[in-house]
Amino acid sequence: MTITIRSVAADDRAAWGQLYAAYADFYQVTQTEDMRERVWGWLMDTAHEVEGLVAETDDGLIGIAHIRPFARPLAAATGGFLDDLFVDPAARGSGAADALIAAIKAEGGKRGWGVIRWITAEDNTRARKVYDRTAVATKWVTYDLLV
Repeated sequence: MTITIRSVAADDRAAWGQLYAAYADFYQVTQTEDMRERVWGWLMDTAHEVEGLVAETDDGLIGIAHIRPFARPLAAATGGFLDDLFVDPAARGSGAADALIAAIKAEGGKRGWGVIRWITAEDNTRARKVYDRTAVATKWVTYDLLV
């Protein structure tokens, strides 16, 4: 199976929406079609910081990733943040996650990002196997301050 990684395009809306809804279900996050439409709008707006990549085969989209730059004041640099990465369960083990991460790393290199950072659930064991072989787990603990 040949996997192509490319930027998300307007014609991807339906397939992207199915994958993004499945991603929300995986994390047991309530997400509405209105919420997906808002994120889609961000992806289609070249002035918005969030960008989308897709993993595609001859059969269609099998994976999505959303990235954005973030300032790193202590390092006086810019990094990249991988907000979302999801591969259709039927396509897991295909190399799509590795291909998406490699494409994000290459894009980060072109943009001068010194690091690509992301978070995942501690119990996301399958994805963590991919992450553990492609990146370094940090010692940092994440907090959410709800407002």
